[in-house]
Amino acid sequence: MGIRSALSLAAFMLVVMIPLLWGGTRSDAPVTDAASKIVIVTPHVAQIRFEFERGFARWLRATGRDPVSIDWRTPGGTSEIIKQLEAVYSAAIKSGAIAPDGSCPPGTVPVDLAFGGGSFDHGRLKAGVSVLLPAQDANPRDVKLSMSVPAGFSQQQLDEWFGENAIGAQAVYDPEQHWIGTALSSFGIVYNRELYRDELMIPEPTSFEDLARPELAGWLALADPRQSGSLTTTLDSILSSLGWDEGWKLLRAMGANTRYFTNASIKPPIDVSQGEAAAGLAIDFYGRGQAQAIALPGQSPAEVRVAYVEPAGRVYVDADPISLLRGGPRPELARLFIEFLLTPEGQAIWNYRARTDPAHAANPKAADGMPAGPERYELRRLPVRRMMYDPSGPFYAALIDQINPYTLASNTKTAGWRSAIGLMMGAFSIDTADEQRAAWRALIRAERQANLPQERLQQLRAEFFSFPPHTLSDGSTLDFTQANFKAIRDDWRKPGVQARARVEYTEYFRQTYERIRRELERREPERELATQPRRVTAGGS
Repeated sequence: MGIRSALSLAAFMLVVMIPLLWGGTRSDAPVTDAASKIVIVTPHVAQIRFEFERGFARWLRATGRDPVSIDWRTPGGTSEIIKQLEAVYSAAIKSGAIAPDGSCPPGTVPVDLAFGGGSFDHGRLKAGVSVLLPAQDANPRDVKLSMSVPAGFSQQQLDEWFGENAIGAQAVYDPEQHWIGTALSSFGIVYNRELYRDELMIPEPTSFEDLARPELAGWLALADPRQSGSLTTTLDSILSSLGWDEGWKLLRAMGANTRYFTNASIKPPIDVSQGEAAAGLAIDFYGRGQAQAIALPGQSPAEVRVAYVEPAGRVYVDADPISLLRGGPRPELARLFIEFLLTPEGQAIWNYRARTDPAHAANPKAADGMPAGPERYELRRLPVRRMMYDPSGPFYAALIDQINPYTLASNTKTAGWRSAIGLMMGAFSIDTADEQRAAWRALIRAERQANLPQERLQQLRAEFFSFPPHTLSDGSTLDFTQANFKAIRDDWRKPGVQARARVEYTEYFRQTYERIRRELERREPERELATQPRRVTAGGS
């Protein structure tokens, strides 16, 4: 394809595909008469969009600014949003709408802000796209540009908002301001108190290790980390905190305890509340929100059958950021929205009582003299600014969830093993779920019945938690160990290697689980016959 044809195709993609990718989705807010608008792409749910649109309009009025409407775009989850942004920016660069140095006029890309997701995802926006451009002298140029741009606030302003740029081992904003945290997300355990007390008869969970208890076999609900970035973040934190050997053992045991894996991270808290599962991993606001949704009038949090716990010092707490996008239509108005999110009024929307609650009247006053907080929906998210958690300050008492995430957060830095989680859990738990659960239950029964020599039982347990070797392209193998992980990860990046490895790993785990199950179940019938009570039927003995 010639240079002109390539650029024409890119221009066509930019003009024709953008409407398909970025069709607007309105909240149920009324259309305003604002002359200006900003366009925000987000994975956030309708309740968050509703409250922040209302809150922004209220703040603009109170501070004497002209009204600004918000055009929300919700093409999917964060991963889908990033993929579509990559397509738009690649097309814009190839067409010449964005110059190789990144310069472009406002409105080159029809979106101003990306709001929501995790710091990892917004880091991908900063990492940007790499495009190979043809050149007149036939020497192609590799152009790499970020999709986000620095927001441009002063360091004095950042210090006022955030203080130290850290929560545990994580940052709350990108030092170059490609993303800025607006709220915090933590990841913990949601569980059903009644099932723990009446059915399982075990203590309520206080640590992630409690999810590996054998009594929980068939009672744990997990999202598929290959489809849930939030769960991958949680598992990555657990793995890094415990270390390679113990971390993978815990992830394997949790997988073996599952009732199911789902592609929707909101499903486990719902099923836990309905008694379909006893426990699951959840984002904080999913767990707290579900507990609130089923609470009876006047019922205290300690009495609700659904509870949410975050193991102190072991919790991964991440910023929920916003990013200013390169070439958006109205960068100054977009910066104004970011500024609003970090005002006390904006922060109050995340975790204050809504106007529908009588307690709303006690909330601190906003710039318009009325109580701050959401209008209709209590979001149960954690604000990012430290001042909101100061017990001696004016904002803390109105928080629904009076916890301090800055004291809960783990100080353990992620170890860089995240890329292995989806692939390995898919092979050892998700795609081999039936075989793994059967082998796990057989091990549990064998340990309870003591019908095997302890030495052999320990050997089988070690086999259950074993990993397959990785076969390199030259036919040699590497054990799946911490020392070899970098070399294995680099090999996965080669064309076709990861797909082949996935098949080989899955088959290894399936055969291992089947071998363990068969050996253990061969020993069970004669023991069961010897101890089974004699059945009495009517008319005979």
